[in-house]
Amino acid sequence: MDDQTRIEIEAAAFRALREHLMEKRTDVQNIDMMNLAGFCRNCLSRWYQEAANERDIDMTKDEAREVFYGMPYDQWRDQFQSEASDEQKKAFQTSFAENVGKES
Repeated sequence: MDDQTRIEIEAAAFRALREHLMEKRTDVQNIDMMNLAGFCRNCLSRWYQEAANERDIDMTKDEAREVFYGMPYDQWRDQFQSEASDEQKKAFQTSFAENVGKES
């Protein structure tokens, strides 16, 4: 497989993942994804931002989130996310430290 075809297939897989998370499974909470898989929608938007920045494209965290979520993050959060339980929050502290780094 040539590099361009590989890139196109990877991009299609990313778009399918994004569509699945943003349109088909809005019920899945970010905190549950993070606690189970070590990443969530916010991680995907951060990776998008980092890839843009590596290519000298200025993009803020909020801009990347809006691209990924298809709307301002606060709007998506208010529409689809629920308040996390104390148990979820405790598990998140561990998952975040293991997968992202120290929470600031």
